[in-house]
Amino acid sequence: MQKRPLGRSGLSIAPLVLGGNVFGWTADEATSHAVLDAFVAGGFDCIDSADVYSAWVPGHKGGESETVLGSWLKKRGKRDDVIIATKVGMWPARPGLSAKNIEEACEDSLRRLQTDYIDLYQSHRDDAETPQEETAEAFERLVKAGKVRAIGASNFDADRLGSALKVSADKGAARYNSLQPAYNLMDRGIEGPLVDLCIAQDVGIISYYGLASGFLTGKYRTPDDYGKSPRGGGMKKHLESEKGPKVLAAMDAVAAETGASLSQISLAWIMARPGLTAPIASATSVKQLEELMGAARLTLTEAQMARLNEASA
Repeated sequence: MQKRPLGRSGLSIAPLVLGGNVFGWTADEATSHAVLDAFVAGGFDCIDSADVYSAWVPGHKGGESETVLGSWLKKRGKRDDVIIATKVGMWPARPGLSAKNIEEACEDSLRRLQTDYIDLYQSHRDDAETPQEETAEAFERLVKAGKVRAIGASNFDADRLGSALKVSADKGAARYNSLQPAYNLMDRGIEGPLVDLCIAQDVGIISYYGLASGFLTGKYRTPDDYGKSPRGGGMKKHLESEKGPKVLAAMDAVAAETGASLSQISLAWIMARPGLTAPIASATSVKQLEELMGAARLTLTEAQMARLNEASA
């Protein structure tokens, strides 16, 4: 499988990233470990987590995902075979991008992950209260100390990503080599200045919400389908929009031509878009993961891409 470079970081990753938000939440430890084993066996290597996962769950406090990932890393060994990505700045217990918070949060994440380095350490969201110079210097210290190999950003707009890149360049400090935004056939809001900046500055895009919270799996077709999952109520905005049915119809046509599932088509479309390094997708079973991994083996034709682009414009 052809790996893709992650900006100027020197890291390269397979074109699908495994989302760790479900570890220790909708996938228990044993299931998470089985999914991780299958992901690596399938030829993939990058796993994305965050310190805040899954603090939103009643009875959880945060750190659950990293803890499950850490127990798998310890059990499996072969740490160098995988690219571990995690994030700082969104967890109420460790908020923001101050130097103190970044450095303390990094130590906490290393402990939960049971490793001595993080491959890709990401600012989970922008922090307008902290000078970008302070944030850049903190990340630079972690890189110099060997605790972090590369840094990335998540949920930044074009102006703030641009200014952060300039600060890093001016200081000769570690730079953001990746951006993690929401992106899918129903939400193409990053196209324009943000994607253009990432391409011009060689910042790899690792996108989340590739399946639009499940809408792009095709299982929500009528209002009767909203009850199919706890997220079903959120599908109304897509299904009752002008765009939603058009996108599903275009995907159905591509599915008829390729034999691929709608999930595979959604992710393959992202993989083929300009500036995109890889989408993130989560799985709560090995069977579900196997379907998602099939997206990396699907090559959409120019005509199929054009059909999907037009329907989702």
